[in-house]
Amino acid sequence: MALQANGVAFSLLHRRKALSVKAVASENVSTLPGEEEKVKLGGSDLKVTKLGVGAWSWGDTTYWNDFQWNDRKLKAAKAAFDASIDSGINFFDTAEVYGAGITGAVNSETLIGSFIKERQKAGPVDVSIATKFAALPWRFGRGSVISALKRSLSRLGLSSVDLYQLHWPGIWGNEGYIDGLGDAVEMGLVKAVGVSNYSEKRLRDAYNRLKIRGITLASNQVNYSLIYRIPEKNGVKAACDELGVTLIAYSPIAQGALTGKYTPDNLPTGPRGRIYTREFLTKLQPLLNRIKDIGQNYGKTSTQVALNWLICQENVIPIPGAKNSEQATEFAGALGWKLKDQEIEELRSLAAETQPVIGFPVEKL
Repeated sequence: MALQANGVAFSLLHRRKALSVKAVASENVSTLPGEEEKVKLGGSDLKVTKLGVGAWSWGDTTYWNDFQWNDRKLKAAKAAFDASIDSGINFFDTAEVYGAGITGAVNSETLIGSFIKERQKAGPVDVSIATKFAALPWRFGRGSVISALKRSLSRLGLSSVDLYQLHWPGIWGNEGYIDGLGDAVEMGLVKAVGVSNYSEKRLRDAYNRLKIRGITLASNQVNYSLIYRIPEKNGVKAACDELGVTLIAYSPIAQGALTGKYTPDNLPTGPRGRIYTREFLTKLQPLLNRIKDIGQNYGKTSTQVALNWLICQENVIPIPGAKNSEQATEFAGALGWKLKDQEIEELRSLAAETQPVIGFPVEKL
């Protein structure tokens, strides 16, 4: 889940970030994750599963789904939602811009709302939904955050959410946006608030501004994976750990590049093919081979190893995107076990031999 940014806020609409919303109006669950697989989100009282599921692709036609959305893909997304809950994962990440307007056919929030409603027919459903505020240039002040949040709640069919995040830093007016997050907490519309794509400085500023009001900044959602470890180098991960802010990792399996599915002779489709090129995947093969070998020792897939590596970094919640039930079920297999310290460092060392693909300019704002 990410935003295909080019330095202009509009371009950010092509990627994903999310804010977590708790289904208060739908606070029921047929299958609850074990408490041992839940963690507190930052310094808040909110507890979520150690791994979430990203919904950027649900309804999207500009980056995912080969530029088309149909009934088959809708059913697959619904199956992914159900399989996640059945597997003990009930933390879902979406955003107001996913699948909305020029970025897709159906708003991702609307889809999630319908999935919750449909599942309720079979019994109680307890989910935590992440969604985000889009810091568009024409949005000004704290009131714009509340207005956008209420529209998101309407699409989701909820009366409040667990976590509401600023999707990316605004060109201006960030203090007003942060104040809007605080207002949302005080109005009872959210349980916790966070930011996304925030640099170390912006993270600290947001944390301190909320702290004055006695409100905790719970999370910062950024691009982070075994082959994209910029948060470790730009101070974001260290700042999150210091301040007690959870790092939510989007694109944790590098949009499929770490699954072993893609090779120099089998490139990803769509825009991903221009990022994860034949040359890049050729250089990545030694790391992918070792990930596969380690996975076989545990009876785990490469995807599960890559996700577990992130979980082992502590204070990190990966949110891989699931397009079908098979992927959702596989993601859940990243929980309940742990790589050895030696394996964690070995993979880090191998990954260091591959230059990360260019990150989003918002990381430098």
